[in-house]
Amino acid sequence: MAIDTTNELLKDLYWITLLAVIVSSASGVLKAGFKQFDLFGVIIIAIATGLGGGSMRDMLLDRPVFWIADQVFFIASMGSAVLVFILARLVTISPRNFLIADAAGLATFAVAGTLVSLMAGSPALVASFMGVMTGTMGGIFRDVLCNEQPVVFSSPLYATVSWLGSLAFIGLVYLDIDITISAIVAGVAIFVFRLLALYFNIGLPRFRFKA
Repeated sequence: MAIDTTNELLKDLYWITLLAVIVSSASGVLKAGFKQFDLFGVIIIAIATGLGGGSMRDMLLDRPVFWIADQVFFIASMGSAVLVFILARLVTISPRNFLIADAAGLATFAVAGTLVSLMAGSPALVASFMGVMTGTMGGIFRDVLCNEQPVVFSSPLYATVSWLGSLAFIGLVYLDIDITISAIVAGVAIFVFRLLALYFNIGLPRFRFKA
């Protein structure tokens, strides 16, 4: 399923991706902050979180890596890192803020990744998985660099809500719903259901051997 790349659509994608980079980078800073990394370490974690998933998506789709083609995204990631680094010294930041920023990054990147893949002509199911990968890989890079088990492998309904939201976005597009509206509905749904899963501790069954 290919989508016509109109100027308005490209503009929407640009701002969705920019928002995703900023909030994902912020989540990386907060995770690095718990490890008490120095400023350089914080920036590296933020860049890996904010740019990692989209970079892998673009390489798999054989398209220019988005932040190399436009350094505004790279600057936004570093700017988010430095801003949160400074704010953490001035105001009290609850650990819950990390989960909120992470959920926001998951939602925005899932939608952006799915849209980019559809625009590249990927089949619907592949495009939805590209959305999941875009939304989760940055977090995996972040957690591995912080020497922790990636959140995606154990946290309540993380990649699951991302994939369902990506599929919902594609479904809305197939129904000829305006892409901007479809993106907002799918993104908000991913964000809300991720937070609800955290609050009520809803997760998938875990693998275990028969005793």
